Amino acid sequence: MELTSARTGAVRVWRVGLYAFCAAVFFFLMAPLIVVFPISFSSSPYLQFPPPGWSLRWYVAYFEDTAWIDATIRSLKVAAATMVLSTVLGTLLAFGVVRGRYPGKSLLNQFSLLPLIVPVIIYSIAVYGFFAQLRLIGNWQAIVLGHTVHAIPFVLILVAAALRTYDESYELAAMSLGASRPKAIWRVTLPQIRPALISAMFLAFISSFDELVVAMFLGGSNMTLPKKMFDNIINAIDPTIAAVSVLQIVLVTIVLALVSKAGAGAAPSSKGLP
Repeated sequence: MELTSARTGAVRVWRVGLYAFCAAVFFFLMAPLIVVFPISFSSSPYLQFPPPGWSLRWYVAYFEDTAWIDATIRSLKVAAATMVLSTVLGTLLAFGVVRGRYPGKSLLNQFSLLPLIVPVIIYSIAVYGFFAQLRLIGNWQAIVLGHTVHAIPFVLILVAAALRTYDESYELAAMSLGASRPKAIWRVTLPQIRPALISAMFLAFISSFDELVVAMFLGGSNMTLPKKMFDNIINAIDPTIAAVSVLQIVLVTIVLALVSKAGAGAAPSSKGLP
């Protein structure tokens, strides 16, 4: 009886210690995000924590500065284009990797994941050399192409995983009722793997919106928001950067909430059958 009580006490102590350790790690990871919020409302002319006073001047400075607004709009435009292009290409590639029957399929799958393995600085140098020969440096479209290659693996991983667990009999049933293969995929398969598609689109958007190195090499004078934030840290240390960071956190949180809601509402339906 005493031995059982001792074991129970040891397990309880170990569990409390584990919870405390996890809480400490979580606090350590979240502390920078917590600190940036009060700094963004600081009345100090430079980054200072705790703030000596409270003010909205840095949010006003952001919205009144055309350079910040232009960089934000450009980043949103690049991220949206990257999201669409990488989702289309990544989904097609996922179908080819999962359902294709041809030699070298596994090699193609591994090759498609290289952008996640190769360091981004090496990838940026290689893309810069290639795009320089095509005279594309300085165009926002060049940033979109560079970001698309980097975002395709996210789409491939999520969509391929969904296709591997998808019951293909729904698609075959639609084809037996007269639908062509492309129509069956469009009307039946894609709606049923919609949560994976939405998650892939979200990851592609965020990976582009938050990317710095590729934009620095390919953007030229077309400054994206991460590049503008980087230059602001180098040249002027004021709390505007904290205000922009808070707005980014809010944007990502809103997009993530919309993605979660859309994914939760995506249930298989028989409406896709012709």
